Amino acid sequence: MGDQVTVCAKIPVELKMKLIDYDVNISKIIRQALQAEVERLEKEKLMKLIGEASKILQKIPNEDFIKSIREDRDSR
Repeated sequence: MGDQVTVCAKIPVELKMKLIDYDVNISKIIRQALQAEVERLEKEKLMKLIGEASKILQKIPNEDFIKSIREDRDSR
């Protein structure tokens, strides 16, 4: 892995003790949770961009799409 930084969080002592009892790799769980959150946020951002692009594309008549595709095919 490349460069790394340390992050910290305060949790209840009882939770920490249970994690130790169950031999949980806390660092691994934190990394997985943070990665999952980043992936969720990226997907959310992409969905928003797709929605915006869809609104723009709906304004273009179908005939223009067809014409553009045919012109592209003919130029190859």
